[in-house]
Amino acid sequence: MDLTRYVNTFGKAMRAKYGQKVHKVSINASFTCPNRDASKGIGGCTFCNNASFNINAQQAPSIEQQLCEGKSVVGQKKNAAKFIAYFQAYTSTYADVNVLEQRYQTALNTPDVIGLSVGTRPDCVPDAVLRLLAEYQQQGHEVWLELGLQSANDDVLRQVNRGHDVACYKDAIRRAKAYDLQVCTHLIVGLPGESLEASIDAASMVTDLGTDGLKIHPLHVVKGTQMARQIKQGTIPNLSQSQYVDIVTRIIRQAPSEQTFHRLTGTANKDLLLAPDWCVRKWSVLNAIYDELAA
Repeated sequence: MDLTRYVNTFGKAMRAKYGQKVHKVSINASFTCPNRDASKGIGGCTFCNNASFNINAQQAPSIEQQLCEGKSVVGQKKNAAKFIAYFQAYTSTYADVNVLEQRYQTALNTPDVIGLSVGTRPDCVPDAVLRLLAEYQQQGHEVWLELGLQSANDDVLRQVNRGHDVACYKDAIRRAKAYDLQVCTHLIVGLPGESLEASIDAASMVTDLGTDGLKIHPLHVVKGTQMARQIKQGTIPNLSQSQYVDIVTRIIRQAPSEQTFHRLTGTANKDLLLAPDWCVRKWSVLNAIYDELAA
């Protein structure tokens, strides 16, 4: 199974650009989120428990240590020699720009780290941050701004307590593209109150707005979240693997050939995952996507 036959994956794009394997190493730089510290809200998004996907979510070692350990694991597992520091946990632009510069530079000073991928929210990308990232890009670093939109429906965003609207995303990507930054947009398939067809429309919208990459994954309901309580009440729809595969393959087929797919599915820590149970089987999902694209 070779998805790169049908999909411009992030790995494929990086190999074409750098002539070798380049892989992201996820790190937690001890940021928080405006949806948790009461500046925008409290409790965070109803689906969010960072521990479900980030092993350093509770107590993070230093950035240097995380990168050193991550490079060792990823280098052996993926046969990668160059790496991108992925600031993944919570909102990785949510601090004074001088603090951001110190933490980003620490990552870039690490041997074999060629760039940054910075995960954040559309309401946390002031121009000062965009200028900083653009400066790193101008210095020759690989830089990606990863904007978590999740849904293109304001009612759905309110239901999951995102704390921003679609207009905020449109403003953020417009300003990011003015700095010529590469943008990857995150979308979740299966959010309550949103039709599956709406996920296809959302992917089309962000493509039209200029996103360079897409990161798609199914809704995970995990312990320690508001959704964990909602699922017990039967208010969270049950997304099947076949439904998810159908949506993702349709998004891929409508995307321009140059668009980069950073992720086509996602898994949660099996000790925390409540539903859907098929989300623990990453390769089963990817194989099914491949088979559908090949049909």
